[in-house]
Amino acid sequence: MKLHPSVNLEMLADAMHRQRFGLDNPGFCMACGAESDSCEPDARNYKCESCGEREVFGAEELFVMFS
Repeated sequence: MKLHPSVNLEMLADAMHRQRFGLDNPGFCMACGAESDSCEPDARNYKCESCGEREVFGAEELFVMFS
């Protein structure tokens, strides 16, 4: 599995910060790079609202996978 080129570790760190200290629950689509709301930190294979693929992962999950 490969991280979409538009998503980087800085973006994931920012998303995790927003989750911990705000009301956001971000995740990212591995297929198209779109950010999704309402993702659990350990989300895997959620359906992307942008492209329809089941490639959305929670920000923390992606950070662990690719750091």
